[in-house]
Amino acid sequence: MQLKYNRKPSFGSSLLRTLAKLFLIIIIFIFAIFLIEKISFPSPEKKFDVDITNDIKKL
Repeated sequence: MQLKYNRKPSFGSSLLRTLAKLFLIIIIFIFAIFLIEKISFPSPEKKFDVDITNDIKKL
């Protein structure tokens, strides 16, 4: 007869594994933010100066 091997992981090892995954996710998130900051997105060169005082007076 063969015995079943059902060993549950201890609370400490499961907690350690969860913390390691959380730490890895946080590191990847910070690295992604760092990379996004390095990308230069196009921004408008001309500032738009729209006069809306007439529209406000009509209201």
